[in-house]
Amino acid sequence: MSTPEIGQSGTTVDEAPYVTIVLPCYNEQDHVIDEVERITRAMDSSGYTYELVAVDDCSTDGTLARLEEAAPRFPHLRIRAFHRNGGSGTVRRIGTQEARGEIVVWTDADMTYPNERIPELVQLLEKDATIDQVVGARTTEEGSHKLLRVPAKWVIRKVAEMLAGQRIPDLNSGLRAFRKSVARPYLRLLPPGFSCVTTITLSFLMNQHDVHYLPIEYAKRAGKSKFSFVSDAYRYILQVLRMIMYFNPLKVLMPPALWLVAIGAVKGIWDMVHHPFYFPANTVMIFLSGLLIGSVALLADLIVRSRGE
Repeated sequence: MSTPEIGQSGTTVDEAPYVTIVLPCYNEQDHVIDEVERITRAMDSSGYTYELVAVDDCSTDGTLARLEEAAPRFPHLRIRAFHRNGGSGTVRRIGTQEARGEIVVWTDADMTYPNERIPELVQLLEKDATIDQVVGARTTEEGSHKLLRVPAKWVIRKVAEMLAGQRIPDLNSGLRAFRKSVARPYLRLLPPGFSCVTTITLSFLMNQHDVHYLPIEYAKRAGKSKFSFVSDAYRYILQVLRMIMYFNPLKVLMPPALWLVAIGAVKGIWDMVHHPFYFPANTVMIFLSGLLIGSVALLADLIVRSRGE
């Protein structure tokens, strides 16, 4: 996708900033400048050198026009415009790839996240070299479809915790800061939609990169939500399974394989006792299915371990 840079405010600096903040913008005309102002105030008072990359994802309202109009007021603002809608994952991937900062921050422009706390996330990475990512772990849920969304996200998070083998307070928070050098190999794995945040979390966790969770408040969003409960929840759980399969396929495939083999063996013994020298077709199918899935699991694990990354 061709995504040319259309504008940039401020003077050119020779020295790269320490922090790059990637701000996806899609139909946020009524509050995008308020968000830019809030981020700018926080970063200006923090003492960190930074750039704020506002990416307009082919908005159908006046988001881009308002960003361009306000650009002269914000010397650290850089505007990117997409000619077609690529999704929040595409915005974050391209924004991160083009980031000039050593630390990359992801957030949203819908007023839900406490972006005035961005310097806190950066400070944790600066002070502790063992931490590679800091995630703003939400203490409340204020999104749309709350009655359905809360239990669905809880189930998805528990599945991810079971497969990843560690606790995950917030799997898909949109506010996070990480080291670009660590994230670079995983950027190609990011899907175009909302599950990109799930992907970057699991990529770090599955590769033993330390992730720190900072409790944050989560406000009701401004404007209309772009989240679709059915399709996006499906993509989230599919992406969890995909990422675990990518990094550790034995976690997904070996348990059902062993269960099928065990059930087939027990049933075979039972059949032999009650019907000597006779194995029903379903017994054979259960046993062979377990062997086949186990073989695929071992082959997938071999591919993962031989993959050069």
